Amino acid sequence: MTANRIPPRQYLARTFIGLSAALLLAWAPGVLARDTIPTQEMSIDVEVLATGLDHPWGVEPLPDGTILVTERSGALRMLRNGEISAPISGLPDITAQGQGGLLDIALAHDFATSRMIFISYSTRSNNGLGTAIARARLSEDGASLSDVEEIFRMNRFSEVGRHFGSRIATAPDGTLFFTIGDRGESERAQDLGDHAGAVLRIDANGAIPSDNPYAKGGGAAELWSKGHRNAQGIDIDPNTGILYSVEHGARGGDEVNRPEPGRNYGWPEISYGRHYSGAEIGMGAAAEGFEQPVHYWDPSIAPGGMAVYRGEMFPEWDGNLLVAALKFQMLVRLDLDDETGEVLSEERLLKGGYGRIRDVRVAPDGAVLMVTDEDNGSILRLSRTPEQSN
Repeated sequence: MTANRIPPRQYLARTFIGLSAALLLAWAPGVLARDTIPTQEMSIDVEVLATGLDHPWGVEPLPDGTILVTERSGALRMLRNGEISAPISGLPDITAQGQGGLLDIALAHDFATSRMIFISYSTRSNNGLGTAIARARLSEDGASLSDVEEIFRMNRFSEVGRHFGSRIATAPDGTLFFTIGDRGESERAQDLGDHAGAVLRIDANGAIPSDNPYAKGGGAAELWSKGHRNAQGIDIDPNTGILYSVEHGARGGDEVNRPEPGRNYGWPEISYGRHYSGAEIGMGAAAEGFEQPVHYWDPSIAPGGMAVYRGEMFPEWDGNLLVAALKFQMLVRLDLDDETGEVLSEERLLKGGYGRIRDVRVAPDGAVLMVTDEDNGSILRLSRTPEQSN
């Protein structure tokens, strides 16, 4: 499989915002708790920066170190100077139901000058629930959004309350990659006229990029790739330009993929998992016309967000994939071969120690930020343990 490559200069700028109750959070000087944990390569410090969050779904820092985080129940908040803000005003109409609500957030490539952000969320129409994308301008003080505009709404709503996707990855050319799950109706992932079960791509104003695979017909123009069950992680390697996604399987069969334009990744025709009943899915693990994953898990780890690690703090992890996992409550590190992109090894970190990890992001200083999807959710920061002198 030839990986889709976005020009290396087009690294991913993405960010998420949210929290639920006005709580204290802190950077390193005021952490709520700190543990030191050994890994295969080094020791890491795990710092709890905040607790008491209402199912935070996504996290990512601004260039100045401020943390933006979303709560699935619909609050968008900011962590700055160790304090959580009041809810940021100006959000669009969000419906928090089932697995839906306020989901991901990403920064525009020119955020430093435009203050523009993108958010994904579930919303309601006369036909039920569906995933939407909006853009808005974040005020300088972080208190409000202005110029709020819905730029995408999926083309088929339903009353099913699961599998909304919906991570966002933004590129400096202005395009947005984002995911939508099969909405709990698996056959939709093979319908080229349906936005469900797909990775999609649009311009920053919602227009269709002319080089999308179905821009001139044959399928929904926003589609990039199909056959995805419920991808909740997506990232672009800033060094290679490769687009990665990670998705939930059924009973096993979680997958890491490299989505390429116009390719089909098989769900529900092929899978390395099984139906929850134990029955085989579709035609088995492989069939002609469907792409194979880069990596899969059986049994399932229930993956959330993902990040390609490119940072100065952990050079041993350079180019590795970091995958948040809800099941087993852990962070998974996948070591990739620099030449082939194959997974060489897997390390499972923090297993069972901090809660259901929903998202993972790399901070400007190379530290790793995560959120735990709980009633009493937390923001965590992983950093390198300082070397001790004798």
